[in-house]
Amino acid sequence: MKIRRPLTPEEVVESVRLKGIYEQRKSAAKAAGHSLTQADVAEACGWSGQSAFSQYATGKVPLNVEALLKLAKALNFDANEVSSRLISTVANVQQDRIQPSIKLGNIETWDDTTPLDDDEVYVPFLQEVELAAGSGRFAIEESGTARLRFFKKDLRQNGVQFSNASCVAVSGNSMIPVLRDGATVGVNVGKNALKDVVDGEMYAINHNGQLRVKQAYRLPTGLRLRSFNRDEHPDEDYTFAEIQEQQISILGHVFWWAMYSR
Repeated sequence: MKIRRPLTPEEVVESVRLKGIYEQRKSAAKAAGHSLTQADVAEACGWSGQSAFSQYATGKVPLNVEALLKLAKALNFDANEVSSRLISTVANVQQDRIQPSIKLGNIETWDDTTPLDDDEVYVPFLQEVELAAGSGRFAIEESGTARLRFFKKDLRQNGVQFSNASCVAVSGNSMIPVLRDGATVGVNVGKNALKDVVDGEMYAINHNGQLRVKQAYRLPTGLRLRSFNRDEHPDEDYTFAEIQEQQISILGHVFWWAMYSR
């Protein structure tokens, strides 16, 4: 047999208040030529039989938040009239949902003229530069103006020396869906040898002056460049001789990327 715990003095007062409100509503209904029984209240709350309501109203069972809210709706009263204690718990839960415990830090705006903080470095962009007007030949050089800020700790965590960090803008659709046209990638130019290639990783490539970003694979006979969009851009295999002839070189390993969703 389950033994119920005795109600606290506050819970007893709450049950008395509930019973008082019920008696008021019952008298008002009678005066209007209607009846309001405990069974009616229980049914309005979705409970079977009158005993559920009776136990709350007589103090046999302490009120809980769910029961109080149902009763407040059924008998049309402000739940705070019966138990501000229980309603305060609802308010606290709602407040926690509105204001999560994780707080965002202050957002600071900056531009190219804003001085670097001690924990930041500038990372320059690499770009294609036409060698002579109309020649159609390009070389890859460091931009004198375009650059991004990086936290030093982020570069350290990725094994990138500050002086070896560069950025590259992706052009075309060969690397979708991972990299869209216009995406920016961070490149570790300290890893620019064939022996540094890890199969499947992305690398910035200098292909006879054309700046490309591809997955790279080492082959016994040379190098394979792979696009994510293989339907339109099939694999490109180059022998060591072709690598020399076409002036293909690895600029560096892609360690970071970012792009806008559009």
